[in-house]
Amino acid sequence: MKYLTKEWVEMCQKTGLHFGLRVHSGAYELDETLFQRLYKRKEKEHVKQEREIYNMDPRFMLEHDGQVLTRVDKAFSGEEVTEEDQMVYRMPPEERAHIEKLIAAYDARPPFDEKKCKDEYKEMMEWRFQNQMERLPQEIYKQIADIRVFTLGYCTREILRQLKKQSAEHTKEIERVGQEYRAVMLKQNIPDDILRRVQFHDCTVTELLTGEEVVMRFDSRGSFTNINKLTLVAPEIIKQEGEIAGSYWLYQELYRIDNGYELHVLFGGEPTPELIVRCTNILAEEE
Repeated sequence: MKYLTKEWVEMCQKTGLHFGLRVHSGAYELDETLFQRLYKRKEKEHVKQEREIYNMDPRFMLEHDGQVLTRVDKAFSGEEVTEEDQMVYRMPPEERAHIEKLIAAYDARPPFDEKKCKDEYKEMMEWRFQNQMERLPQEIYKQIADIRVFTLGYCTREILRQLKKQSAEHTKEIERVGQEYRAVMLKQNIPDDILRRVQFHDCTVTELLTGEEVVMRFDSRGSFTNINKLTLVAPEIIKQEGEIAGSYWLYQELYRIDNGYELHVLFGGEPTPELIVRCTNILAEEE
């Protein structure tokens, strides 16, 4: 990748490190009593939210069945609405059957398990405590008196100021690279039908075959495409780094070369896999 690199992706993930943080006078020093009080407050909020979700009756999804709908242009025109301007919405049988299954499961559910909810919250927060070392710039991490209090959403005024400044600098650099990337891509003068063949954002790679052709197959569920097979004809692999099968497609860069195309792909995974292939043609299909 020339523009949408691993470093660029990491920077994208560090533009909102100040989001959700509040200044707290007690964050200047390690104070176990303060941490326990703040933790209990956040735990209580979490349990309340999870209880509300658990007790959300799916019957509300049936409310639209049989509802009278009016054409938008008539509803806002101020003109008289006639029967021809209205219709009764009838839910498809398969959708209603699915909702009825949800209702049956809801009615048969056991009581909300508050202890389990608290245990899960504790596990989640312990993971977040550890994860902060990777997320935060080291020069800022070292200034934090209690990373647990910070993870709960509280910090000093100085820390908040530094994080806002870094976020602004990262955002500016991300936008600069993005503009440069778009300008270079436009100069490639690649036909739209070819560009559409490499749109696999969020698709998981289920198989990668290399040989006379490079073939990638995808699980495209939850993505923006139904295409699940990509073939690169007469390939020359310039770079293949990391375990690509099992990772998911993040970003691509596509360049014109003398005898075809050069495709750069960055995948999501650990460590972030990358693939660069030169080829004479690009084929995409739904198997």
